[in-house]
Amino acid sequence: MEVDGDVPQHAQTHDTPQNTDVNGDTQLNYPHVPRYNVGYVYSSEMLKHFSMRDSEHVERPARIEKIWDLLREKQCLDKMYNIPIKPLQKQEALLVHTENHWQKVLAFERMTAEQIEQSAEYYDTLSLYVGQGTTRAALISCGAVIQACLAVARGQLRKSLAIVRPPGHHAEPDEHMGFCLFNNVAVAAKVVQQVTPIKKILILDWDVHHGNGTQRAFEEDENVLYISIHRYDGGTFYPNGTYGGAQSCGIGAGLGRSVNIPWPDGGMGDADYILAFQKIVMPIALEFAPELVIISAGFDAADGDDLGGCHVTPPGYAHMTYMLAGLAGGRLVVALEGGYNVEAIANSTYAVTKVLLGEPPDELGPMVASEEGAETIWLVAKEQSRFWNNVDPKQCEPREDFDESTFSIPGSFVVEILKAHRQQYMHTMDMMQIPLLLQTGVDPSFDGQIICTSDLFEETTDALVVFVHEFGNLRVELDAHSICDVDTERSYLIDFSKELIGWVRSANYSLIDVNLFPKPTVNGIRPKSDDLAKQILVYLWDNYIQLCGATKVILIGHGPGCAPLIKMIEDRASGMRRLVRGVAQIVGHGYDSLSPKCSDDDRMKKWFSQNSFVALPNTHRLIGPQMMRKTVNKFKEVCPFEEPRAERLMRAALPQLKTFVDAKLRKKVRENEDGDDI
Repeated sequence: MEVDGDVPQHAQTHDTPQNTDVNGDTQLNYPHVPRYNVGYVYSSEMLKHFSMRDSEHVERPARIEKIWDLLREKQCLDKMYNIPIKPLQKQEALLVHTENHWQKVLAFERMTAEQIEQSAEYYDTLSLYVGQGTTRAALISCGAVIQACLAVARGQLRKSLAIVRPPGHHAEPDEHMGFCLFNNVAVAAKVVQQVTPIKKILILDWDVHHGNGTQRAFEEDENVLYISIHRYDGGTFYPNGTYGGAQSCGIGAGLGRSVNIPWPDGGMGDADYILAFQKIVMPIALEFAPELVIISAGFDAADGDDLGGCHVTPPGYAHMTYMLAGLAGGRLVVALEGGYNVEAIANSTYAVTKVLLGEPPDELGPMVASEEGAETIWLVAKEQSRFWNNVDPKQCEPREDFDESTFSIPGSFVVEILKAHRQQYMHTMDMMQIPLLLQTGVDPSFDGQIICTSDLFEETTDALVVFVHEFGNLRVELDAHSICDVDTERSYLIDFSKELIGWVRSANYSLIDVNLFPKPTVNGIRPKSDDLAKQILVYLWDNYIQLCGATKVILIGHGPGCAPLIKMIEDRASGMRRLVRGVAQIVGHGYDSLSPKCSDDDRMKKWFSQNSFVALPNTHRLIGPQMMRKTVNKFKEVCPFEEPRAERLMRAALPQLKTFVDAKLRKKVRENEDGDDI
């Protein structure tokens, strides 16, 4: 059975010759004239799905009615072929969904008004409503997207637009949720793969919510690239959880075929989305080389949509469509998903439709991506560069303002100037240098980079903090990924150790500040000097830490300073339990928190697990979906923060770090006969 929506008169007057495909289904041959290079699907039957309790529900029939009316008013439909719709068939649905799911959706049309009312609260928990027209609307919606995709995949049309509801990208293989019954785009892509020669498909989902169902359907499929740009808010934005995080990249053969660009908050606009396209979407898409592109076109990131809280304009959507239209030989399908401001969704769809019809997108004015947007794109680039050669994190590096913690250093790249600058600051904090004897074999460039408070060997010294870190990242703007002309670029010296020093001194603790990486380097390039770093720390332990008057020691590692700190603990394990009251590690995405490898010493493991603190980004792999409980149990406190970068994480974690350190230094420790705390 086929159903048609309201069709322009001229579209009904043309003959549509038919033949049969390999599966016995009727295949339509559309007139090959210029005005029918683009098609659309729409049916008024989808209006019969509505909430009986709330006529103003955000997912209401007016969403597609308004689009239809505007496209007809603007005479867009006169230039497009009305593609006949065939309702979703069971064998098509089962390419993605389970038998049980299929039966659940079919059952809605048999529900009485009383049953619908009684079950309303249950479906509210799934962000759904159902009615007697729900089943038919869902079958038409999914079937319409299938036909829109097949028309393009078979070469009968170049592009198509699916004006459909209910949406689909939240629907999981075995569950309906988030206003979605069947996963329209996922089922359509599976059908295309099955009945046409096209196998490689790009699904670009710009709905403000992560398309959990679509990603789930293809997470192991190496032939489907799923890219989603959505609000994430640390996993608290619908559909919630870490599945939409940047580290969720697919599994098995599909590893790297899921690309999530998770905005940390609302407020994202055209500049953020266009930058994401330029740095992530298009480079990956070009390398993947799809044969068909499907846009899961939710317009709830549109300016004016309160549910999404973002500010993408109709020209912004048009520009993204224009870029995608250059892929796959121009084979492009736009399928409606969310979008709950009726005016915004209609205007955005109209802008996209004009691009489908060959018009250039309206001009965008000058714009600059937000700091949050640029940083998110950089983090995604770091993650996806493992899978795609076209993605270069260095080209995505955001340039940021670090207020009073940032020193602007014009001129040439002179390490000694930077060292002198830091030494001068440390002297203002009543710090002095610790000499390194030549026989230690320490590189002379470390000279002057290990400093301590002047009270280190005074009788009043009781508590000592040892802070091990890198020099302070030298950030530079690169002309290109292979060029670093620092003389012509502004560089920024970031040294967060000064904030920690200010706190330690105000608390009257003694301090040893250890800079293990005195030579500033371009981002992403770290000296491999773990053995040398450990040697320096062991030297300090033997000659200063153990010999000073401190009876309570706190060890703090920041970023790349963590690994040599843990190696020192392994080398001097016998003295650690006697003096050290706590070990803190502040790590970013580029580093992992570590525990001592003392497999033959259960007492050391117990001591470390009772006295360790770890601060890390809330998207770090240690606390991601693959986290194992035994890993977290190695540490007393694991504190995630909504801050992905180690240099900023120091600031974010400082209140909790202070609490941890103060508690450990105030604690009176008794030991049993084996030297364990009791």
